[in-house]
Amino acid sequence: MITRLLHAKTASIAEAAQMLRNGRLVAFGTETVYGLGGIATSAETVARIFAAKNRPVFNPLISHFPTIEAALHEVIATPISQRLAEAFWPGPLTLILPRHAESQICDLACAGLASVAVRVPAHPVARVLLRAVGLPVAAPSANPSGRISPTNAAHVVAGLEGRIDAVLDTGDCPVGLESTVLDLTGAHPVILRPGAITIEALEHVIGPFAQKETTPSPGSNDAALRSPGMMSSHYAPTLPLRLNARNCHENEALLAFGTPLSHAPLIWNLSASGDLVEAAARLYAGLHFLDKAGCAQGLKGIAVMNMPGHGLGQAIMDRLQRAAAPRMTHPDETAFEGGG
Repeated sequence: MITRLLHAKTASIAEAAQMLRNGRLVAFGTETVYGLGGIATSAETVARIFAAKNRPVFNPLISHFPTIEAALHEVIATPISQRLAEAFWPGPLTLILPRHAESQICDLACAGLASVAVRVPAHPVARVLLRAVGLPVAAPSANPSGRISPTNAAHVVAGLEGRIDAVLDTGDCPVGLESTVLDLTGAHPVILRPGAITIEALEHVIGPFAQKETTPSPGSNDAALRSPGMMSSHYAPTLPLRLNARNCHENEALLAFGTPLSHAPLIWNLSASGDLVEAAARLYAGLHFLDKAGCAQGLKGIAVMNMPGHGLGQAIMDRLQRAAAPRMTHPDETAFEGGG
């Protein structure tokens, strides 16, 4: 299969939409990361997404929509979900809600669950594309399972060339970190994956959370997943990560935040000024760079400086902890992942 690179022009967007309607796989940029798009109403198409990514089928996918109305049409909405949708959509928030009896989304995209994950992305090209498709589009991160999420078209091509039909190049992702995933199926809202929408922002709209536990810690049981992005080993580069580093060994690259540690042979600084928004946007690009350049230089690992534990720092550390976790593998040594 030849993977085509399409530029975000009117004719190319229309062509990408037609490809999606025809059951093809097209990666496209959102404000968070690039998603590997396929029609969520077709089990055959969703199966192709899993196959392209070598992704476990028990892991649910996020379905994307151009409008609030379209997204909430697939679920049993609640007053809380309405308030959150009005406050944060379009934007980097995924809501998990009970599936409506007339939902078009196939069981495979929901991992056989009675709930569905839905989102309205803020990226203008993504919304034009989704509107042109006219159907729910499942779109996990457009990378091989378990690897670093892509924040530009080159990342997608490097990981999935020959496995998917096309990439719609919409430039660099401005947020660069996956959406916050909020489970609204229980008695109280629960954050299953921290992301670009912080817990403080959510509480400003819906009040304090009854409990603030988020995703399972690395090494926990991943079998009964309710959300994308919850596998313990996820977002992983080839080189192993060493977290909360206070020094950098001579055979390690450095993922820095603020003033870098001295004596690092290879450095990517997420934010020299300590800006968490900048750090989130640069996280995956930095991991891609350090992994590729570090392997080329014969380095053996990546030392990671500590991050603040508040706001976006919590989401960044969540991704880094999963990237550093022991790798979960199929018998064929392919790493599992949750989703973009």
